[in-house]
Amino acid sequence: MILAGLTLLAIGLADVLRRFLHRRALWIGIAVAGVLVLVLATLGGAYLHAVVGLALAVLWVWLLPLDGRPRFSFWPAVLLAVLVVALVAFMPARAVTGLFAGRWLATPFGPIGFDLLVLALGVFAVLLETGNVIVRAALLGEQAEIPADVSADRDAPPAGAVAGLVPVAPSVLDPGTPTASEPTPPAPSADPGFRGGRLIGPLERAIVLLLTLFAAYPLLAAMLAAKGIVRFPEISRDGVNGGRAEYFLVGSLVSWVVALGGALLLWWAARAGS
Repeated sequence: MILAGLTLLAIGLADVLRRFLHRRALWIGIAVAGVLVLVLATLGGAYLHAVVGLALAVLWVWLLPLDGRPRFSFWPAVLLAVLVVALVAFMPARAVTGLFAGRWLATPFGPIGFDLLVLALGVFAVLLETGNVIVRAALLGEQAEIPADVSADRDAPPAGAVAGLVPVAPSVLDPGTPTASEPTPPAPSADPGFRGGRLIGPLERAIVLLLTLFAAYPLLAAMLAAKGIVRFPEISRDGVNGGRAEYFLVGSLVSWVVALGGALLLWWAARAGS
């Protein structure tokens, strides 16, 4: 269990750091995070587990880069899930946990030990930016991209037209009427709108995890239904090939599977260690 927790924690921290830090700050952040993971594991008597977890995090970053297509498509995420489940199933919580032996943390779910606490921290870290990385890998692997006929504006004016002016025939030109050939101030660019997908995804996964652990299934169903209702106007404008609907469904389902899988993993680990 401790190896699964440290691996998920290292991967989650690596994905958060490489999303928000760049160049020199990124390397400094990775070094600091690696040292913190090693110190935490050493205090808990799991130094070798931390080394293996950090090595797996390096492999994860190489297989799923933020820029460009992921290597081996979506399979690294599948292999990570299988590995974590196997580690929790065949390596339960240890009886001796270093300096934390015999110490329990009181939670609403009951007292938990060091190994289960590290696993919970790792699951929460993966729900942040790693969830977005997994969703992106799934979308690119299945090529669930919005096609051009859906995203393009078919009613847009020609490229040479100027906003507010209508081209007319040369025979009816009036010298006092402005035409498209006369210089005019550039039209203001369209507002791209609020892009909160990278924030909505982690919040959604965290809420799904908590509602599942607290067995609040009616609230969970209501939240998932509300998301579909909110996105219905956008999906209803889909083209004949259904690209926008597939993009929404694939992304949402993969994100929910990550959150539900994390909740199931914590529930299983807690039952196995009790």
